[in-house]
Amino acid sequence: MSVFPSWVLTLVCADRVGIVAAVSRFLAERGGFITDSQQYADRDAGLFFMRVAFEATDGRMADTETLRAEFAPVGAAFAMDWSLSPADHRPRMLIAVSKASHCLADLLHRWQTGTLAIDIMGVVSNHPNMRRTTEWHGIPYHELPANGDKAVQEATLLDLFERTRSDYLVLARYMQVLSEELVERLAGRCINIHHSFLPGFKGARPYHRAYDRGVKLIGATAHFVTADLDEGPIIEQAVERVDHRATADDMIRIGRDIEAQVLARAVSWMADRRVLLNRGKTVVFR
Repeated sequence: MSVFPSWVLTLVCADRVGIVAAVSRFLAERGGFITDSQQYADRDAGLFFMRVAFEATDGRMADTETLRAEFAPVGAAFAMDWSLSPADHRPRMLIAVSKASHCLADLLHRWQTGTLAIDIMGVVSNHPNMRRTTEWHGIPYHELPANGDKAVQEATLLDLFERTRSDYLVLARYMQVLSEELVERLAGRCINIHHSFLPGFKGARPYHRAYDRGVKLIGATAHFVTADLDEGPIIEQAVERVDHRATADDMIRIGRDIEAQVLARAVSWMADRRVLLNRGKTVVFR
C-alpha cells in the first residue's frame, strides 16, 4: 500500500483536443503518479468526461487546497466542471426508508464492516419499523410520520440534510413521492432504488403485476431522482431470470436481493466518484 497521499479528479467539459494532455502535464509537473484513468467522449453531446486517480511521489503534492488552487487555471482554460478530493474522502449520506428493511439493512451491514466507504449521518423514516436496527448500529433515527403535513415533513427532512452537511440523500425503499420543490433542491444529490428494470411496473404491488403478466426477467434500477417520477438518470441496473414456476412470493424474494445489490453498487460508485451526470443519462467509470 502506498504511503503517499492520493486524490481523485473528475471533470466534465466541452470535448476538444488537448484535455488529457493538459491534465497529464499538470500532474507530471508535480510528480503525480496516475494509478487509474478513464475518459469518455460523448460525440453526440459534444462533451468529455474524465476520472483520474493519482498519488504523490514526493513532497510537491501534499496539500489538497493548494492542488485545487493550482488546477483552477487548467479548469478555467477548458471551462471544466471539475472536482478534486482526497482518495479517502467519505461522502456524507442521509438514508430514507419506510417499512421494508432489505436495502437499509444491507447498506448498514456494508458500512459496519467497512466495505462501503461512506459516513451515514442518520436514517429518516415515515414509520418506526427500522428504529431498532438503525440505533443498534449507533446511527440516529428520525421518524417523520407521513400522516402530518407533507410540507412540514419535507422541510424537516431538508433541514436535517443540511444540518448534517450531507452530500446525498439515499432513498432505500422510501415509499413517499418527493415534491418537485425538494427534488429541485437536491438535484444530482438524491438516489433512489426502483423495484423494476425501468420503466416497467411502476406503482403498487409490482411483483404481483409482474407475476400476472408472466414475466421472464425481473430486476431493479438505481437512479437519480428528478421531478419525473422514476425517470431520472440511471446509475445501475440488474436482472434475474425467472420462469413459470416462480410465484409472486418468489419474485418478491428475488427482487429484494437484486434491489439491495443494485443500490449498494450505486452508492459505492458514488462514494468513489465514478458517476458523472450526462444530461438525462450518466457516465459510470467502473
